[in-house]
Amino acid sequence: MTSTIKVLLAEDQSMVREALAALLGLEDDIEVVAQAARGDEVVAAVGAHGVDVALLDIEMPGCTGIEAAARVRRAHPDVKLVVLTTFGRPGYLRSAMEAGANAFLVKDAPAAQLAEAIRKVLAGERVIDPTLAAAALAEGANPLTEREREVLRAAADGSTNAELAQALHLSPGTVRNYLSTAIQKLAARNRAEAVLIAREKGWL
Repeated sequence: MTSTIKVLLAEDQSMVREALAALLGLEDDIEVVAQAARGDEVVAAVGAHGVDVALLDIEMPGCTGIEAAARVRRAHPDVKLVVLTTFGRPGYLRSAMEAGANAFLVKDAPAAQLAEAIRKVLAGERVIDPTLAAAALAEGANPLTEREREVLRAAADGSTNAELAQALHLSPGTVRNYLSTAIQKLAARNRAEAVLIAREKGWL
């Protein structure tokens, strides 16, 4: 490994991305060698630039930072992954860790703290924002199964059970059962409220 840490910065808001790149560029041992505005551009950029550490915002078009992290982990298992979030949702932390993230930080953390996290993950450490960690422990595990999450995500646009069944290749009765179970688990009054609750907790 060279003395300079090669970093990819994935963030869909260009002003935020450029500001972060400029701040990290002030560090003697860190160089932002690639930037991406979409989650589905990350794996190719990591491979093309020999990246050591990928900084991934959660909310991106193409795919989320968590999905991008999982893809990078599969394609480039040696690359360290730092997931950044604007939203301190406990479920996001658990999902990021399951995707293989080495660090999980809030986006408005000081640049020096972010730079230190980059150095730590490269040294084999795991870095997690303590406030988010405490919230995740208090919240507990995501009660929804993967199939329930899939159906609930698909239902977010207001599709009918018949439309969901066709899109997901399930029977209408099966869709109804998954939605009913998800609504009960989330103590929601209806599917729309279930989607809101699950999103707020970072469970979708």
